[in-house]
Amino acid sequence: MRQALIACVSVAAASLCGGAARAQQPAAEPSRPYVMPADAPAYIRRAVESPERSDEMRARDFNRKPAEVLMLAGLKEGNRVVEIAGFGQYFTMLLCAAVGPKGRVDVYDLPYTERFAGEASRAFDAKHDNETYTQVSYNDAKLPQNVDAVYMILYYHDLKPQGVDTAALNRKILAALKPGGIYLVIDHKAEDGSGWRDAGTIHRIGVETIKQEVLAAGFELARESDLLANPKDDRSKMVFAPGTRGTTDQAVFVFRKPR
Repeated sequence: MRQALIACVSVAAASLCGGAARAQQPAAEPSRPYVMPADAPAYIRRAVESPERSDEMRARDFNRKPAEVLMLAGLKEGNRVVEIAGFGQYFTMLLCAAVGPKGRVDVYDLPYTERFAGEASRAFDAKHDNETYTQVSYNDAKLPQNVDAVYMILYYHDLKPQGVDTAALNRKILAALKPGGIYLVIDHKAEDGSGWRDAGTIHRIGVETIKQEVLAAGFELARESDLLANPKDDRSKMVFAPGTRGTTDQAVFVFRKPR
């Protein structure tokens, strides 16, 4: 009974920490160095090879496949991109370098992230003319219009636990995109059919729920990829657990606003 109580407390603590744990914990070391695809465009290669990226970010590349993700999403130099939940700057830094000075990246974080990412996010904003950082409730956020893409990476599962109306947010994202614009969603897979059950505890979601909710907002599914799949992942385990963090089985959805 004592051991069960300790386990419950540990899960609850991890749930409360949420994004803080994701932002602060070191990444799992890759089993071998990351090698970019030979056909990666110059602007994506420039982003991945940016000297501004930290060693910790580079250590995560083998599992996160940044060039492949950006290519899959159809990112182009000069694009205007909205990033939902950019704290930690892993993808924010890549996006800013890839879209270049003629592009723009607007990052929106929830106010609770201030305690672990606010200072670093403002410092990043101050150093990059093509990026704007905003803390706001997603229920109240007013997104820029006519954007090329919206990225939500490893965060959809946190929306409802943080009190976000996901149906309203998906409609807001649809309205922000230009016709043909891309909505990229990547998230940790929970057990099939589990829906939102595990979102607030082990930070996973039944990914069929993401698909259902986003399609209901009016999007079409352009592509569903196994790029970040890991069939060896135990989808009942906390994503921050030792040996699991950085290697979870992840769903990759490329949604499109109808033309």
